[in-house]
Amino acid sequence: MPVLISAVVLVGALCSLDLILTLGVIKRLREHGELLAARAVDRPRSAIELGEPVGEFTTHTVDGEPLNRATMTGTTLVGFFTPTCGPCKEQLPKFMEYARTMPGGRDRVLAAVVGDEDLAAPMVAELRSVAKVVTQTRNEEPMGAAFEIMAFPTVLMVAPDAEGDVVVTDDAVDLSRPALPV
Repeated sequence: MPVLISAVVLVGALCSLDLILTLGVIKRLREHGELLAARAVDRPRSAIELGEPVGEFTTHTVDGEPLNRATMTGTTLVGFFTPTCGPCKEQLPKFMEYARTMPGGRDRVLAAVVGDEDLAAPMVAELRSVAKVVTQTRNEEPMGAAFEIMAFPTVLMVAPDAEGDVVVTDDAVDLSRPALPV
């Protein structure tokens, strides 16, 4: 009988210890969740946000086509890349695959490559098959300023709203899934 009592007391002590440790882990997870939520709010934005209008810009594509906000008459996929950015090189194949599925094809896809022209040439060559491509230097970025680009890569979906202003309709484009017909 004393062995049975000792075993029950030991099991009870282990269960109590397990409960205390579990409550500690739950408390810690709550603290981490609050920290992550606060960090997401304080995080600097990387571009213009959902529902905001695109600023005015005037530029030309590498093929010589004039391009400005008024020429964006339908839903358009817009990507900003730089050749010296590792994440840009990782996102580029996904962007290109997504662009191939865009309704309206190449006319509804716009890519801006920012950086030294010689370094940007291979990226521009890849993108030309699926997008209208604009090259810009860091000193001269009319499109970057219009879209308030602060980080690379940035991928947005824009479209004219009811008043005809071009606004951001998606600031977190999921490139892992094909574009849906609009």
